[in-house]
Amino acid sequence: MSLQRSNSRQRIVIAIVVVLVLAAAAFFLLRKPDTKADAGPAPAKAGAPAAGTQQRPTLTVTVAAPEEAELTIQLPANGNIAAWQEASVGSEASGLRLADVRVNVGDRVKKGQVLATFAPESVNADVAQAKAALVEAQATAADAAGTAKRARTLDATGALSQQQINQYVTAEQTAKARVEAAKAALAAQQVRMGNTRVLAPDDGVISARSATVGSVVQAGTELFRLIRQGRLEWRAEVIASELGRIAIGTPAVVTGASGAQARGTVRSVAPTVDPQTRNALIYVDLPSLQGADATPASLKPGMFASGVFELGKSRAVTVPQQSIVPRDGFNNVMVLQPDQRVRQTKIEIGRRVGDRVEVTTPLPADAKVVVQGAGFLNDGDLVRVVDAPGAGAAPAAPAATAPPAKSN
Repeated sequence: MSLQRSNSRQRIVIAIVVVLVLAAAAFFLLRKPDTKADAGPAPAKAGAPAAGTQQRPTLTVTVAAPEEAELTIQLPANGNIAAWQEASVGSEASGLRLADVRVNVGDRVKKGQVLATFAPESVNADVAQAKAALVEAQATAADAAGTAKRARTLDATGALSQQQINQYVTAEQTAKARVEAAKAALAAQQVRMGNTRVLAPDDGVISARSATVGSVVQAGTELFRLIRQGRLEWRAEVIASELGRIAIGTPAVVTGASGAQARGTVRSVAPTVDPQTRNALIYVDLPSLQGADATPASLKPGMFASGVFELGKSRAVTVPQQSIVPRDGFNNVMVLQPDQRVRQTKIEIGRRVGDRVEVTTPLPADAKVVVQGAGFLNDGDLVRVVDAPGAGAAPAAPAATAPPAKSN
């Protein structure tokens, strides 16, 4: 029994020793070396240029100097397009049936062209009756004139009293008056006959039609509306403070919702200002709807349109539109520095012409702004400048030649 106990104690001691040996071995194997004692010089930080080496540029770019140009001074405005004059074509005949309608909305018509006709049967009958009444009146007048002539010849003989002679003369004059009345009645019926044809009062374009075949209309009823001479106008609204800059004859460019443009000139300036909006109307004549310089078909009366008045020209400094970088709600350009780094400069822009934009913020006289690749740069980046495409060098793609250095 004592021997078994002794063997058990030995096994426990051996197990404890083995565990201690394994723990010591693991400690020495996993222990980190002392960097202070063994390490050499500290390695360079990631992204920092090594001693004796040159930092690589962030991007390959093209630059351009600001240029002076003569730009048009423009005053923007908004307004509606309307017909220059719109004529109302109606019926002058009363109680007649509309027999034929010959035009429709959008048709171009000439002055005097027949637009519609009324049934002429009843008017023809009235004309015939008036002609018969005229013939009757003329016959009566001829008889009365003969009687009055004979009575005058008997005046010296005393065969007839003066009262009878006066009666015959009066009858003659009354008969003549009835002839004139019959002629007037015939002329009125002939006018009614002419009114059975509705004619265009001027050259133009039919803008509305209410005429319906078979309807019986009264005098004054509107049948058509006509844009006279096909002319349109732009009624632009301009604030009162800008009225002094616009004169009659000032050119303007009008742009519709579809992008179609038309050039016109100021015809008149309203003599009053709206007391509610404090705006005044400027009437701009646009080309007619016909001809080589016609107003585009997409510009129609009633349409809202924007436009600009061309007030003259002035000198301005411009840069390529590609060089402008919008950031944080501001416009910026990247100005190249002598050390080949760029400086982000906030600017104010003005007019645009083609692919160039006016810069109203003063720039240095010898400034050069980054054009190709400007949107990929940050303030202080180092760049490599190449010639712009077409200037004698192959175009360079705006791709980074080296990844930008990361800041720690």
